[in-house]
Amino acid sequence: MLIAEIGTLIQLYPIWKVGAKLPVVMGLSFTFLSPMMILASRDYGLLVGAVMVGGIIEGLLGLTAKYWRRFVTPIVSACVVTTIGFSLLSTGISTLATSNAYPLGSWQNLTVGALTLLACLLFHSFTKGFWKNLYVLLGLAVGYIISIFFNMVDFSQMMATINELGVVSFPRLFRFAPKFDIGAIISVTLVFLVSAAETIGDTTAICTGGLNRDITEKEVSGSLCCDGFMSAISAGVFGCSPITSFSQNVGLVAMTKVVNRWTIMFGALTLIIAGLFPPVGAFFSTLPSCVLGGCTVIMFGAIIVSGINMMNSCEWNEKTTLIVATSLCVGIGVTQVDGFFQYLPSVFGDIFAGNPVAGVFVVSMIMSLIIPDKEKKN
Repeated sequence: MLIAEIGTLIQLYPIWKVGAKLPVVMGLSFTFLSPMMILASRDYGLLVGAVMVGGIIEGLLGLTAKYWRRFVTPIVSACVVTTIGFSLLSTGISTLATSNAYPLGSWQNLTVGALTLLACLLFHSFTKGFWKNLYVLLGLAVGYIISIFFNMVDFSQMMATINELGVVSFPRLFRFAPKFDIGAIISVTLVFLVSAAETIGDTTAICTGGLNRDITEKEVSGSLCCDGFMSAISAGVFGCSPITSFSQNVGLVAMTKVVNRWTIMFGALTLIIAGLFPPVGAFFSTLPSCVLGGCTVIMFGAIIVSGINMMNSCEWNEKTTLIVATSLCVGIGVTQVDGFFQYLPSVFGDIFAGNPVAGVFVVSMIMSLIIPDKEKKN
């Protein structure tokens, strides 16, 4: 939480060219999970070294954005944003049906999740002004209270955390010595390129959904620099996984239109406190998954809507139709067929099998470059 929210602060208030000056919230991504687990099982130093190099490469990619930004056309960005929303739907629904107290899909989990979702919708529909912008937080509070009556909240875990870590806990810096292996570096760098595509999509969606304008070249550059360089610091200094823009916040911005950087800063500071003071973080961890899921399903759907709105703003012709249809079908479709990549080199499965954003980005980018633009007929 500490390094992720330091990254968030830099996204909000850039240092040099690092940071987008946008309400981008940073966090840990599942995109890196598979290669990270493989490297950590071999030697954690390999993980640290690979992330450091991969992060620096993404950061340099951000610094050179002016040379390649024009190739990421609006329709490519729209496809990526839409796919980010689709990729989160299963997470939102499974979270809504989950808790530590009951099995997946139990009526208790579904009831609490549904009531949380209902509370969010009611607050959004019948409140105004300041309270309307807090509909997610208010729905979360209602769901948390309801979950207590369902015996889903276990406060004993808070005491266990305090007993283990104390009231204040500082990170151990430079705990793991980096080790550099060319194979590990290549595999992690490829995932960083996928993460870069997600970051471009996230920041673009924040601009279109929250600020009602297109993203600038400077903002693309700053967001990627923060993604990459802060990931390198996360691994090398803190011994943590890479950090990247968090798509959940994109949906929240699209729904609430709250883009004030000062406001987002206080959210980042809250999580920094949670990272330094284990009792605060332990309290947050008592929140049942089904309550969180009841709030997030709306936000994930809002990301899809943002992507569709971006598509509507593009000029529709045969080329854009082919790009959208093919990239979404191929990029999302291959993630739904187990064993699709079983006879190909493992790197293909590692990148594309579990992440539809990667496939959609690659296919839409290639098609955007190779399909000629037909002149309009009078």
